[in-house]
Amino acid sequence: MKKSKIVLIILSAILILLGSITLISSIWYVLTFGNVGFSAIVFTLLTSKSNAEAGIVWSYLWKAFLPSLVLAVLLFGLLWYRPKKKKSTEKTKNKTFAFYPFSTRVASVLSIVLSISMLITASFLVAFPQYIESNISKTEIYETEYFDPENVRIVFPQKKRNIIYIYLESMETTFLSKEQGGALEHNVIPELYDIAKNNVNFSHNTDVGGWPVVPNTTWTVASIVAQTSGVPLNSNFNANYYGAFDAFLPGIKTTQDILKENGYYQAVMLGSDSNFGYIDKYFYQHGVDKIYDLYTAREDGIVPKDYYVWWGMEDLYVYEYAKRELAKIANKDQPFMFTMMTIDTHRVGGYKCKYCGSDYKERYENVYSCASKQLSSFLDWLKEQPFYSNTTIVVCGDHATMDKEYIDRRVDSRYDRHVYNCIINSVVSTDKTKNRTFTPFDMFPTTLAAAGCKIEGERLGLGTNMFSDVPTLTERYSIKYINKEIVKSSDYYTNKFCKTK
Repeated sequence: MKKSKIVLIILSAILILLGSITLISSIWYVLTFGNVGFSAIVFTLLTSKSNAEAGIVWSYLWKAFLPSLVLAVLLFGLLWYRPKKKKSTEKTKNKTFAFYPFSTRVASVLSIVLSISMLITASFLVAFPQYIESNISKTEIYETEYFDPENVRIVFPQKKRNIIYIYLESMETTFLSKEQGGALEHNVIPELYDIAKNNVNFSHNTDVGGWPVVPNTTWTVASIVAQTSGVPLNSNFNANYYGAFDAFLPGIKTTQDILKENGYYQAVMLGSDSNFGYIDKYFYQHGVDKIYDLYTAREDGIVPKDYYVWWGMEDLYVYEYAKRELAKIANKDQPFMFTMMTIDTHRVGGYKCKYCGSDYKERYENVYSCASKQLSSFLDWLKEQPFYSNTTIVVCGDHATMDKEYIDRRVDSRYDRHVYNCIINSVVSTDKTKNRTFTPFDMFPTTLAAAGCKIEGERLGLGTNMFSDVPTLTERYSIKYINKEIVKSSDYYTNKFCKTK
């Protein structure tokens, strides 16, 4: 065989394999996580993936990588397989046994066409063209609408209040009944519903509601950034600022930075590896003193030394750990902010712990029901603590669930999903909590206001203090307009937020 032909065969194999893996992986990603945008993929590729939930890895290997190999082999064989001709005999001289494959030139061209077709199809599946468009397009929303906390006067009350901020994994109001504004026939999170009804809940309707899906806030770290700094987590072409190097958005000023300047002790707790997605780098670089995760839980005897389930340890241990550490933190001679994150309700299907019941046919609904009960029990414990009266508690979902399989089965495609929020023990109140249009950016100034801070102009980042009479950006413009603008490239975003001073 000629060397040139060998080279063509090898190149064809590589192209077909690349196209197959890209296409099948894209299909798997969309079917698994839903349409969360290409920025989420970029962020995942650029940052730490240590201790990712094993089920996701196996799902990819069995449902994407292995089928990709099978598809590649089939396509390559169809284009290049050359069976030997059988010698004709007297009986078979009028029959054709030879398989007439494509010529080398045609096979090479078809390999290129097939590969390009698969790559183009994959790009549309994961919204890559929209990602390119957003990088090419420019926005000036930050020049006109971003309120830099460095230049905003924030006055704390004479007696500073503690803040407990709880991120409930994938918690959305979809899991309420239809009568309550949800999407299900039954309410699987009644405790969370009652907590929201009896405290402050900013809602898109007249019942318990929340904020809609906002691009570049649709995965955990992105939502944390949005809720603590009032800006989205954009991953444009010059995305070298996610902690993979030395800094994670070093130019933004966050809730944690502001509290550090005002003498707060701050801790963060989660049940997984805090290095996943560089959560630890983000918080440590913005004012947090201590991070508790799976590894510190092992060291502190919360779980055995080799313990590992789901993403690390289930929520029941996180709540147990939080109670123990909060009791210590509250004894410090300074106000504190304690941030914690749950994980059991992560896709796919959630983690069913020993406390979960079996009231519903769907495993995922039983997990959500259990999450609602565990949060309620934790709040009951907090109410009994001496520091409770001087503590403002914020409970929010991080984003809408990525369990597309469940959503496709149980939720009408026309239903507009919203992320849960609730504020307990707020210093301020308002009668303007219903029929609001807002984003996770608004939680930045709203949280500080709930803890008694006076914010000059009622704006921080792209967020608005929702206890004030100032309309949010989405109320001034529209959610469609804001969603369109925040995904665009911005020189201000790059030069202000992403570069080390």
